[in-house]
Amino acid sequence: MNRTNELVDMMFRDIPYSDEIMKAQAEIKEALRREYEKLALHDGKNISEENTEKSTAFDRLIVQYGSLYSMAALAGYTGEDVDRWREAGEAGELKPLKKEIARQKRRIYGISILTVFTLVEILEAFALHWFNSIFAIIYGTIGFAIWKKYRKAEKEYETEKFDVDAYSYLRKLSDRYAKRRLNGIALLFAVFTIFIMSELSFYFFGNSKAAELKENFFSNIIIAELPIYICIKNYLCFSLIHKRIALKGEKNYKKHRMGILLFSVVFWLTTVSLVVILKNTVQYPANLFMMAGILFMFLMILYNFLLRKKITCQNIVFNKRRFISFGLIIVIAAGYLTFQRDTWYTQTYINSVPLVEHSVHDITYNDDNGVYTITSSTEDFKILHLTDIQLGASVYSYSKDIKALKACFAELAYTKPDLVIVTGDLSFPLGIMSMSFNNSAPVGQFAAFMRNTGIPWAFTYGNHDTESLASTNKSELNEIYKSLSFKTSGTLLYPYTQPDITGRNNQLIEVRNSDGTLMQALFLIDSNAYTGEGINVYDYIHDDQVAWYEREVKRLNEEEGRIIPSMAFFHIPLQQYRTAYELYTAGSDEVTYFFGENGEKMINKVCCSDYPSSLFDKMLQLGSTKGVFCGHDHYNNMSLEYKGIRLTYGMSIDYLAMPGIEHDTKQRGAELITVHRDGTWDLVQIPLTDIVN
Repeated sequence: MNRTNELVDMMFRDIPYSDEIMKAQAEIKEALRREYEKLALHDGKNISEENTEKSTAFDRLIVQYGSLYSMAALAGYTGEDVDRWREAGEAGELKPLKKEIARQKRRIYGISILTVFTLVEILEAFALHWFNSIFAIIYGTIGFAIWKKYRKAEKEYETEKFDVDAYSYLRKLSDRYAKRRLNGIALLFAVFTIFIMSELSFYFFGNSKAAELKENFFSNIIIAELPIYICIKNYLCFSLIHKRIALKGEKNYKKHRMGILLFSVVFWLTTVSLVVILKNTVQYPANLFMMAGILFMFLMILYNFLLRKKITCQNIVFNKRRFISFGLIIVIAAGYLTFQRDTWYTQTYINSVPLVEHSVHDITYNDDNGVYTITSSTEDFKILHLTDIQLGASVYSYSKDIKALKACFAELAYTKPDLVIVTGDLSFPLGIMSMSFNNSAPVGQFAAFMRNTGIPWAFTYGNHDTESLASTNKSELNEIYKSLSFKTSGTLLYPYTQPDITGRNNQLIEVRNSDGTLMQALFLIDSNAYTGEGINVYDYIHDDQVAWYEREVKRLNEEEGRIIPSMAFFHIPLQQYRTAYELYTAGSDEVTYFFGENGEKMINKVCCSDYPSSLFDKMLQLGSTKGVFCGHDHYNNMSLEYKGIRLTYGMSIDYLAMPGIEHDTKQRGAELITVHRDGTWDLVQIPLTDIVN
């Protein structure tokens, strides 16, 4: 029958296309098909594909119906109908048609985007702040103005006929938007279900607070905005095309649309039911939605390849290059968005963390100089030093994040410290290594964790906390820390006012006795991250930071009338750590060994900056600081005294950053510093293996 169809198409080649002519063409093809079958049966021929060419039926068909007039008469049309079809009339051409469609599509994109913005602002006006209603009015007004222009252009449109090229173009667009509209409906159901149920699962299964649910919902609402935009845009584009030409198999298309709707509803209701049933048997029920999403996507791809041809003029044409290109773009975009997402998979565990028994001390904050003062209510003051916790905040790192938090809690519960100081690398937003670029979620998670324990804590930045690819830059992260600090949480001692010097945060914490005398000055100094001169070229503590340290020591000396005792905490070790270690391995009596070992696998054992800092020499000159604590090198935990200053590596917590470190144990732990009333102090290592089986 392909030959008869080609014959009819040839007869209509010079006739402008319209809905009426398409209907007539289809009826003529059907009439010729029936006539061909009659002729073939009369000749005693089998009309299967193998014997068609041997039959004389087609030749007889051409003789009897070799003109458009005779073909039309066979289908019940008159010669006047044929003449009317051939009449010269206004037939739309391809070039102006493309311009018109492009202009209207631009308006559709604007209408769709502004509609979504308006809906979101209305929702936020009800849930968050009335001020959002102003934006809703602005977006809605602009969107309505564009809609009026769109409708006016559509009403003025009168062309009902198209030349061959224009009609072919419209048919291609018809196939495209018929497909996209159906897929958009499926996408809307999938994303809405995954998004809403994943957020609700934190509330129902993770014991999340209502305020946290609201915050997470609106911070991630862009995920829901995209499918709404796609559905509105595809519906309007679909209507735009089918105002000009009829949809192929409109009744069949409606069945497919209803089928997609029903299938989506049943599929996601079943998924939700399974999650509810299995909520007590899986550790994180929301992951089931992601698995269901992958299955749903596979089924929709299968539908597109097997069934979509029933509602389109042309079935899928597999273009290998396009498939690979779009596939890579989708994978990269989806991966990047997933890596950026603020995820709280550890929330269930964090919510279960109890208050840790500890002494309560008076804490005050000076808004002018950013100094926290802790007035000790006990003779001794205990500081727990943690470092390199390395939270990833992703699905991939979930189990390792839980282990890291449990390790921290074990150290806290065992030592019951008065203050915790974390010397950097709280987060590990290193993309493919942690499956996350997000460096804000770990901060919020650890802040919530420490808030539940009730123990005050302070923080110095590490090199990983503000990686270049991280979702939050150093300025934004600084604001996040401030929002979680003492006035809000009652536990995080992060300064709202910071000295105008190099670094993301430099601060002083004063620990005083009950009579007001200084027990210990704690300097938390930013060792910075990278110089930018190459990969892993580490920065150092700059001269203006050293000058600030000197000013503060001299100020306190003057106030106290003596050389005050102090300690310094930062992330990347000074070069003197390397010098002391090399002297120790050479058997020199210039250093005193206390405990630990340097098991770092790097070539030089100590990963310090190549640039010397003047901090150590200034410490020697001032004679105040006798203890220095750092992290950075995850397998190093040695404590050595060099030139009267004790240089101590913190035991790392890391389960994620270093390859294979999850299974290593002897390097993991913390240090407990016990400061006495007169400023002297004791230091002990608390390996995790000593307190946890």
